[in-house]
Amino acid sequence: MSTTEQNDNTINSNGNGNVLHELVHVDGLYENWFLDYASYVILERAVPALFDGLKPVQRRILHAMREMDDGRFHKVANVIGQTMQYHPHGDAAIGDALVNMGQKELLIEPQGNWGDTRTGDRAAAARYIEARLSKFALEVVFNPQTTEWQLSYDGRKKEPVMLPVKFPLLLAQGAEGIAVGLATKIMPHNFVELLQASIEFLKGNDTRLLPDFPSVG
Repeated sequence: MSTTEQNDNTINSNGNGNVLHELVHVDGLYENWFLDYASYVILERAVPALFDGLKPVQRRILHAMREMDDGRFHKVANVIGQTMQYHPHGDAAIGDALVNMGQKELLIEPQGNWGDTRTGDRAAAARYIEARLSKFALEVVFNPQTTEWQLSYDGRKKEPVMLPVKFPLLLAQGAEGIAVGLATKIMPHNFVELLQASIEFLKGNDTRLLPDFPSVG
């Protein structure tokens, strides 16, 4: 870079030659901002992680419910409040994710009117319905000894980076999310077939890959 170009990109400097302010062109700003925003939405909001099959809000719900777990049902409103210690994006997002997980009855055992995905009926208000972790979730999702931890958004709590799930949860639950520049849609797969496939894989047996649907895909 020539001396002239350096002067053009430097607004001012102190007497020691250290640059205090550097000129950045608008196109460069937009490129950096877009990449930062896209990465944030992809990693922190919309797309599940391959390692445990969970979006951050789902992982934080399960972690909060594990901390609350005493074998009894808890009001969903209480679960939402506990999860807000880890998830800084509001109670509505947490409530919607919790209802979605509860309707599948895999990781969360629901009690009350949780709506029906087949008829489109909505769940009752969070203060009227209850939930607790399923026995399946308690068995396969948690292991504090093998969990990597990080500080929560305000630095007051610790939350798992990933949960050590011992089951192909991403395929069992399916996933749908729209991020910036990409989207994901994974259909839920048969629970028993996933178990059989996992056993065959762990045994090292040769398997034949088949399409998920008659139309291939």
